Amino acid sequence: MPNRTNPTETFVARHAEGLVRLALTDTRIVAIVGPRQSGKTTLARRIADGDGRAFVSLDDEQSRRFALDDPVGFVRGLQNAAIDEIQRAPNLILALKKEVDEHPDPGRYLITGSVDLFRGAISPDSLAGRVETVELLPFSQAEIAGAAPSRFLDRAFAGDFPAVVETGPSTDLIERVVTGGYPAALARAAASRRRSWLRAYARALAERDVPDIAPVGKRDELARLIDHAAVSAGQLLNMSGLGARLGVDGKTVDRWLVLLEHMFLIRRVRAWHNSRLKRLVRTPKLQFLDSGLLAALLRTEAADILRDRQKLGPLLENFVHGEIAKGIALSDEMTTVTHYRDKDGMEVDLVLERSPGAVVGIEVKAGATAHPRDFRGLRRLRETVGDRFACGIVLHDGGRIQRTGPRLFAMPVRMLWEA
Repeated sequence: MPNRTNPTETFVARHAEGLVRLALTDTRIVAIVGPRQSGKTTLARRIADGDGRAFVSLDDEQSRRFALDDPVGFVRGLQNAAIDEIQRAPNLILALKKEVDEHPDPGRYLITGSVDLFRGAISPDSLAGRVETVELLPFSQAEIAGAAPSRFLDRAFAGDFPAVVETGPSTDLIERVVTGGYPAALARAAASRRRSWLRAYARALAERDVPDIAPVGKRDELARLIDHAAVSAGQLLNMSGLGARLGVDGKTVDRWLVLLEHMFLIRRVRAWHNSRLKRLVRTPKLQFLDSGLLAALLRTEAADILRDRQKLGPLLENFVHGEIAKGIALSDEMTTVTHYRDKDGMEVDLVLERSPGAVVGIEVKAGATAHPRDFRGLRRLRETVGDRFACGIVLHDGGRIQRTGPRLFAMPVRMLWEA
């Protein structure tokens, strides 16, 4: 099992590898997408080496220039290949489309991209029917532990948890939260070095990577937006408030947030809604995909949390959101994530839905125990969705799974990767 503080000393198996290899057996183009430094290149090289594929990185200046100047000629010379960081030469997308339409064998190209290639503006063509996308986010806690993929989501939708069981307390949850899952950060043994790397990473995204995919007139404001977004993480999104602090209008903030979403830095979690209910708040919440990056931006260390436990709350909610996002990326089941809040002040941090309408509610608490009041939002959600309510869960930093009512459970956060 790899060392938690330095997993890159030993190869860390990625749960997505099997999905990529399977897709290459029946799909012409397979795309691994995720944030920079999440391990896409390492995984693509591993698969390319095993398959005997050529590997070309568009971070290489010469390869990128060739791809930009003559995309058709570039693709023609690569019969079966892995092409890394394809967003750096977006015209290759059309060239790939032409090539696989003429020669539609499966597994022709494995590509990687540090932007959400097929939902953003970078791709001139969707490659519909020709590409399968596999999302690779930073290491999950199960991957860091060298464990199998968690069954937490499937068990939650089945309501498959024991009535009472002692699991033992988690002794390192705070450290897990402030460290996050970026491989390069985890490779640094000292917490101060991890924080320095993560802050530099955020600056590089704002100053170099985002301008690569879209025109941004004021790069310093974009960097400041990331800092302000960190302060707002886990809260309802106030576009005008963010704009006022940056000296730009709400439309500009919205456009910049879309770019940060496409680069897998943040996600806007939309509000759960029901056309029959008029008292629901419709404002989305802002979440970061890596709690370690968020902690570094907030300049919050483990020692700070030990002195003031309240600082754990927003970080823990983002940590849970990130772990669930990684689980969803591996699942065959289409799962949506929203949040619930009504005008009575009832709220649920995360609402998960699967076809044909099953609903799971998750509330995140930073304390070591769950209290009856922590279930108020989950009970309201249960009343609202009726038979579609699969279960409601309060995640806490304690050591016991306990059923507290019909389809309601309290359990440790560690169940996200140990279930």
